[in-house]
Amino acid sequence: MNWKQYFNTSIGKKLIMATTGIFLIVFLVVHCYINAQIFYNDGGTRFNEAAHFMGTNFVIRFVEIGLFGFLIWHMILGLALYNKNKSKRTAYAVNAGNKTSKWYSRSMALLGTLILLFLVIHLRNFWAPNRLSTLTGGEELPLYNMMKEQFQQAWLLAIYLLGVFSLAWHLLHGFYSAFQTFGLCNSRYKDMIRFIGVAFSIIVPIAFASMPIAFFLHLLN
Repeated sequence: MNWKQYFNTSIGKKLIMATTGIFLIVFLVVHCYINAQIFYNDGGTRFNEAAHFMGTNFVIRFVEIGLFGFLIWHMILGLALYNKNKSKRTAYAVNAGNKTSKWYSRSMALLGTLILLFLVIHLRNFWAPNRLSTLTGGEELPLYNMMKEQFQQAWLLAIYLLGVFSLAWHLLHGFYSAFQTFGLCNSRYKDMIRFIGVAFSIIVPIAFASMPIAFFLHLLN
């Protein structure tokens, strides 16, 4: 079996899912750190500086292309594995008929779809207009002020919170599953990885949720 055939098997696809998943986890950490600059409450100065660096640095822009590729690859493989497992009356990584399995581990496709819808709205509201402005006019948009204005809308806040909630449940299963795929969840590290995964799945989504909430409640300048 060559490498192309291997990566077309269920095991190969799960390995790719785990690899792209870990890459996306790293992205979440970086993205969360950048967005958290708003809590300096300095009128967006630090946030805009960080956003400018991320938007103009050649290395970051190159990684950004890879990020979109990994994200799309991750979702396509996730749906492919879900459909294949569903046809065998199983859910991703667990038995479908197992009523003791966690709801989130049996609903990865649904959660992934909700996250995708959230990302589409997020990219449309912020990333796409800013990139278009940079390419056509050479200037970045005032992202902090845009966030401040956009998050005064209750419906948009609700969508973001739903997306963050879906992300939390998705990570709660996906974080541990990724390391399990690489065979790292042995008896020595299993509990530690599970603890880190649960902590990450709670802390990072709460951090993301607190940002639009802070704007909506007028807690930031």
